[in-house]
Amino acid sequence: MGRSWTEKLNAPAEPVVKPAPISIAGMRAGQIMLVPTARMIADFMSAIPPGHSVDTKAMRRELAERHHAEVTCPIYTGYHLRTVAEAALEANAAGVPVEAITPFWRVLDAASPTTGRLPNGPAFVATRRAAER
Repeated sequence: MGRSWTEKLNAPAEPVVKPAPISIAGMRAGQIMLVPTARMIADFMSAIPPGHSVDTKAMRRELAERHHAEVTCPIYTGYHLRTVAEAALEANAAGVPVEAITPFWRVLDAASPTTGRLPNGPAFVATRRAAER
């Protein structure tokens, strides 16, 4: 059996800043790119106040700025968005109150492709966003 989402979230990793190898999702080859860690994504989400949201593009821009990069890798960001959300749902299923898990619904909305891959994702996100209004 593979590692749990929580183990993936907590795996030791360091962010990397390097030239982007390809052009994809608004990023051009050669731009200085941040390759984020799952923990960075989780920490960013946790810092968003209740009732507020930030879209993925804005999160990528802000993370890049914080690390003196021009862009944040869209591929690793996507992987880590799912890892953070799945780890939060694992914790919730294990009895951690929803108020104590990483608030991934502040970045992922009900229509996000990543949300659609989560168990009961769109409904969960919609419920959490409504509860924080």
